[in-house]
Amino acid sequence: MKLKNNLSVFILILIFNYSYSQMRKTADFGKPTQKELDLKTYDKDPEASGVVLFESGNNKIELIDGYIRLIKKVHRKIKVINAKNFESYATIEIPYIKGTNSKEKITDFKAITHNNQLVTYVTGDKVFDIDINEDWSMKRFTFSNVKDGSVLEYKYTLISSFFNNFDGWDFKGELPKMYSEFGMELPGNFIYNKSLVGSHPLYINEAKLREHCFSIPGTFLDASCEIGLYAMIDLPAYKEEDYMLSKENYIERLDFELMKYTNYKGEKKIFTKKWEYVDREFKNDNEIGRQLNHNAFFKNQLSEAILSNPNELEKAKAIYYFIQKHYNWNNSYKMYENINVKRAYEKKSGTISEINLSLINALQAADLDAKFAMHSTRDNGLPTKAYPVLTDFNYLLAYLKIGNKTYLLDATDGYSPFNILPFRTLNKEVRVMDRKGSYWMPIEPHAKNVNFINAQISFNEDESIIGNVNEIHTGYHAISLRKSNNNKSHDERVLAKEKNEIDIEITKYSVENENNLEEPYKEKYNVLFDPEIAGTTLYVNPFIFQKSLLVNPFKEEKRQFPIEFGYPSSNTYLLKINLGDQYQVDQLPKSKTVKLPENAGSCTVAYSEANGSINVRLNYKLNAYSFSTDYYETLKEFFEKVVEFQTKDIIVLKKI
Repeated sequence: MKLKNNLSVFILILIFNYSYSQMRKTADFGKPTQKELDLKTYDKDPEASGVVLFESGNNKIELIDGYIRLIKKVHRKIKVINAKNFESYATIEIPYIKGTNSKEKITDFKAITHNNQLVTYVTGDKVFDIDINEDWSMKRFTFSNVKDGSVLEYKYTLISSFFNNFDGWDFKGELPKMYSEFGMELPGNFIYNKSLVGSHPLYINEAKLREHCFSIPGTFLDASCEIGLYAMIDLPAYKEEDYMLSKENYIERLDFELMKYTNYKGEKKIFTKKWEYVDREFKNDNEIGRQLNHNAFFKNQLSEAILSNPNELEKAKAIYYFIQKHYNWNNSYKMYENINVKRAYEKKSGTISEINLSLINALQAADLDAKFAMHSTRDNGLPTKAYPVLTDFNYLLAYLKIGNKTYLLDATDGYSPFNILPFRTLNKEVRVMDRKGSYWMPIEPHAKNVNFINAQISFNEDESIIGNVNEIHTGYHAISLRKSNNNKSHDERVLAKEKNEIDIEITKYSVENENNLEEPYKEKYNVLFDPEIAGTTLYVNPFIFQKSLLVNPFKEEKRQFPIEFGYPSSNTYLLKINLGDQYQVDQLPKSKTVKLPENAGSCTVAYSEANGSINVRLNYKLNAYSFSTDYYETLKEFFEKVVEFQTKDIIVLKKI
């Protein structure tokens, strides 16, 4: 009985493997099927302007004319469903390296537009090579004669000597895909780290070993190869969503990172190293390491008042604001190359690295414990944590420790106070490069990000409404307003405010702490407007001065990616309506509350009447700022209620 069961399992495995291998889809270039030509819509995404019918990539290391080369072959076939909306997808760009001594070469390029039996080739004069920068170029072409129902097809081979540029494969893209596969054949003397990103399941996941597959005549090299085939089917299109981190964190793809290579002489070269090696290298690095040796220069730039301040926190703040005001960021993220802090200081302009390395030098010159931290911004993706991949990082921050408290600083943004990082940097973690050994450190966003509005209104004899409004903004809300307002004149600010507050005349507008980043940003102004009147009935919108959170940011039925607000937020709105002896309450909305689970957020609206006045209080808090897609429906319903609280209720008054 036991033998019979085992035999049954073995037969099932054989059947499964046999049927599994039959799942692979193939396509002959230049020969779309009649079914593909006749396809009118894509049922899984009826709104898509096109769909990728088939695509394959294959990376292989081969010996060509006595040289070891990386060969990448790509074949892609796309169906046009709505040509009017497809225009941007009809242009294809293929990037390639154009190194000084060696460059990648694209061969065997063909591109065709199929319209039933009519075939239109993309000819050589329609294909352009364009320089992107000093290291990269791209081959660009546009399909012609693109119509509803066209099938577009192209293929090419890329020959490369840059084995670090293995690339891997992006399964998901801006169009939905029916079938996407990637194959590889890697000799054992090339060792790569492989990682699969995304949550879509693999349709095919095969790997096997082939012996004696790669050799170089006249050498000892005789390597086995890892043969892999990976495929996905029915991939939805990538669509940008509000409040998300970089798509690089989520797009379904297979990544490769070259770890080490053994040449035909048996010599080994390590590419992917451990953090201990990276830490040692940075100490003697010709770029960042060398630029951290200018303490004496920056000490000469600091005043004696700063250097002699016994309070270390006050001293650090003074140095931070000194560097921040001295520099203008030149919008460059260049991190490692051509860095020169002394030159940048003299020019009063620099890259992210130059400005924040200047800050670190100045802090160290004042005997403060400062180091640099490598970082990747929100739009750059999360760095690999299992092993160091320096190209994952595009940013450099200053790390400061005073007593038992640590700070992350960035002096590149002229509106960010001490210890409040620019929004672009709120991306989970940094790698602090300590000489004793680097380590990961979480980024904690500023906690007190408050919008506070306090308004009081009353009625003129002509039934118009007058009042005064005080607004207080802190944290990221204050940063946003300073960026928006500080380059505007007084009149421009008033006009912008009046445009925001429709049909309201604003007078006596003033701002406090416009340039004092340590203090809340305050706005004060008087208002005059006409309410909605019908006979003896007057209608008042209780949230006429509250202009945030009036539209639900989550309208889609489903969410693909986690929700990342970046920081917690709080909005408090107070309105007092003095009725005087002119009006009485006819209808007052009911107070209400909505909450997110686990104290992640809440919104409360309270209405009350006492002593001839109406008081309205709205308090909205979002304590959590990172949510998984499983939370989407709950979050969507929460914001729907927040919007409803502020847009559906009206206070009704009767003339006495």
